[in-house]
Amino acid sequence: MKEEYQDQVEGRNAVLELLESDRDINKIYISDGEKHGSINKIIALAKEKKIIINEISKAKINQMAQTENNQGVIAIVPPFNYCEIEDILEVAKNKKEKPFIIILDGIEDPHNLGSIIRTAETAGVHGIIIPKRRAVAVNSTVSKVSAGAVEHIKIARVNNINETINYLKENDIWIYGTDMSTDKYYYDEDFTGSIAIVIGSEGFGMSRLVKENCDFLVKIPMKGKITSLNASVSAGIVVYEAVKQRNK
Repeated sequence: MKEEYQDQVEGRNAVLELLESDRDINKIYISDGEKHGSINKIIALAKEKKIIINEISKAKINQMAQTENNQGVIAIVPPFNYCEIEDILEVAKNKKEKPFIIILDGIEDPHNLGSIIRTAETAGVHGIIIPKRRAVAVNSTVSKVSAGAVEHIKIARVNNINETINYLKENDIWIYGTDMSTDKYYYDEDFTGSIAIVIGSEGFGMSRLVKENCDFLVKIPMKGKITSLNASVSAGIVVYEAVKQRNK
């Protein structure tokens, strides 16, 4: 059964991406006043798709907003549809590619999740897996930070990350965890096969059981006095090493 979260998308780029996707939109609110730039494109696309447009005051828009920078436009949408793990594997199969998946173990910051989704979509990742508990869900902030990438990538939300990892292993997918305690650097690992890369939480990394369940652990070299990176930066570094290897 699919879980559903999210009820509005904010910001011009995010709403444009939404309009250009196949996602349903209930209505769009825009602030009244001067119309210029991308707001005109939003209005034109909405009219073309016969989506209701409501003009309201800037004050009302700001009152409705869940993010700080709504740019005078909010789209009201049906709740976000999470997919199943099988849907992610099906994407890889249809593209005739070896599965390339990201697993997020306890990411709590919506900005990190949005950034990771954006990176994953641009890198050709087939899907992202997030847990239902102790982690952020896809919400309006995530959608905005992802610049609309949530509309173009499969995201599954699961009860148990370890059970999911075991299921992926049964489907011949190797699990790579990012962890500073290992001796192996990410660029010395082979990411050319069927893979899932696990990124741990911002403060604590992967949970002990998830770490133990990984087939391989890799780390990013740290040369400065700060010994950890933002989760979305770590994800970007390792994911694009995999992209480099897989495109040779």
